[in-house]
Amino acid sequence: MRETAQFALRGSNVRCEFNIDDDLRSADVDDGQIAQVIHNLMINADQAMPDGGVVSIRGMNILLAPGNPYALDPGNYVQLCIRDQGTGIKRGHLKKVFDPYFTTKQKGSGLGLAVAYSIIARHGGQLTVVSTLGEGTTFSLFLPGSQREQATDNHAPDGLIVGSGRILVMDDEEFIRELVSVMLPKVGYDVVLTHDGQAAVNAYKDALEADTPFDAVILDLTVPGGMGGKETLRRLLDVDPNVRAIVSSGYSNDPVMASYADYGFCSAVKKPYLVQEMSQVLNRVIKK
Repeated sequence: MRETAQFALRGSNVRCEFNIDDDLRSADVDDGQIAQVIHNLMINADQAMPDGGVVSIRGMNILLAPGNPYALDPGNYVQLCIRDQGTGIKRGHLKKVFDPYFTTKQKGSGLGLAVAYSIIARHGGQLTVVSTLGEGTTFSLFLPGSQREQATDNHAPDGLIVGSGRILVMDDEEFIRELVSVMLPKVGYDVVLTHDGQAAVNAYKDALEADTPFDAVILDLTVPGGMGGKETLRRLLDVDPNVRAIVSSGYSNDPVMASYADYGFCSAVKKPYLVQEMSQVLNRVIKK
């Protein structure tokens, strides 16, 4: 959580303050998905404070009793509260902030908070919001505490690898395109976004003709109603036999993800993306 929060604010005039209980419980979660939730909430806080400010992050243990206001099963939970000093949310909008495609921003899909809410719900938890105009907004997420004995991790988490180069990303999900448009520049890359395979092929050709080639491409494996990653790579190889392609999918058990090299890809990354993993994959692929 610390790494994801601090990474999301790199280059911003907003900073984090942490207050995390030393005995914070562990939780059985998909770390990539929870990182995506934290990233979404931090970007939201950053955008709410264009003139800068502080995001306060509080982590604590909480025991929920039967009939609690969060409609959760009674038991031990981990609670994370992310509070900004922004403009706040109008009362009439509060009940809609987790609705898909609801947004008050000029840019954005309105999917970030909806995705975050869905991820926490799938983990058996709850995501809530309280806000006061002119004073700020607090998002609180509750995750069930693990019933297993907490293991000691003696390995430091892999760090970010800052690189450089031009990356072409093809994904039909607007939310994913928004995510990488924030993620990749903060680890040193210029990014061009496309929504399907044909658009990716066209962008790749245009870049070659302009003598501004891409150092790597990230291709979504499945594009409903459009050209997916496998066919896109076949066409890119006709254009440039040395193309460095990374396949991405939310389904890690897909045979292409499991045996990506057999299909001409240099690597594979599972969605939702982990910033650390993506930076390492790009570094490895570009240096090949």
